[in-house]
Amino acid sequence: MSQISNSSNSLYNFIVKDGNGIKGLVDSGLSHVPKMYIQPITERINKLDSKPCEIPPIDLSKLNGPEHEKVVNEIVRAAETLGFFQVVNHCVSLELLESVKDSAHSFFNMPPEEKVVYRKSVSPSLKMRYETSFVPEVEKVLEWKDYINMVYSSDEDALQYWPHMCKEIALEYLKLSSKIVRDILKILIGKLGVKLDESKMEGLIGMKMVNMNYYPACPNPELTVGVGRHSDAGTITVLLQDGIGGLYVKAEDENNDGKEEWLEILPIHGALVINVGDALEILSNGKYKSSEHRVMTTSTQSRVSVPLFTLPIPTENIGPFPELVSKDGFAGYREVLWQDYMDNFYRTAHDGKKTLDFAKIKSA
Repeated sequence: MSQISNSSNSLYNFIVKDGNGIKGLVDSGLSHVPKMYIQPITERINKLDSKPCEIPPIDLSKLNGPEHEKVVNEIVRAAETLGFFQVVNHCVSLELLESVKDSAHSFFNMPPEEKVVYRKSVSPSLKMRYETSFVPEVEKVLEWKDYINMVYSSDEDALQYWPHMCKEIALEYLKLSSKIVRDILKILIGKLGVKLDESKMEGLIGMKMVNMNYYPACPNPELTVGVGRHSDAGTITVLLQDGIGGLYVKAEDENNDGKEEWLEILPIHGALVINVGDALEILSNGKYKSSEHRVMTTSTQSRVSVPLFTLPIPTENIGPFPELVSKDGFAGYREVLWQDYMDNFYRTAHDGKKTLDFAKIKSA
């Protein structure tokens, strides 16, 4: 790190403002984690304090056979409890999944001068940005992650503005994964006893974006987090993990003793991780859970993950379905304009599920 000053301001400028990211910091010869990445003890992830998630993957191919109802019940049960589950035998080929991961590595291994043209401040489109951490401007401690965010509006825009080495692959991944989201959402909403027409369904998942997350190998992974504890804002997320792992989900406190339990979602070759977002928790009046989750870094090799986020369109008003409010006798959440919810979500650092408080109705 001889070329980079060790002062916090110089490091921040190098990593965030100049767009070198953590990848650039590691490539400069990093031997220890800078102070700005050292998490409080309460936020560090101790693998010994967790256990593997034992929910078996759900075979989506069985939705078309005699075990249809069994698979439906497995999906609903997972959404009601942990809010996370893995699916296999879906519509995304193994070849495409491998290509998605390879293209993510290709982007982040580009020279810094080729990546920085995608920084938010200079990117030719708001639909493509290259960033680091989550909201570094307001975070007290930064997250050990670089990423690109690709917002879908049309095939033409994606092919014009997304990075050349991943645009076609990311677009195909988005389209196929969106079919999985639609099938799962229809199941979950149907089990609530709610009927939606196609336009309303589109209003709940009409905004789509693919992130490619890059977690460089970290010299002191026990001091950092790749992503801090948070829930996803949207409706349903589809996540592709590589084989390294590091995703942890907070389980419900069934004993009500205040002790946290974290489950590791171990990678399964060919599987995709599905999780409930805040919007679906609000819509279901709390029946489906958007669980806290976080990511651990590793010292052995760089890790990638690729989530597809499906969210309501910004002009949609999101609140509990009226049928559920009538059935439950109460509304646990107020109706919010989705753009307002997103504005609140993206201006605060990750802090568990506190962003959901924006819509929660406090009990007297």
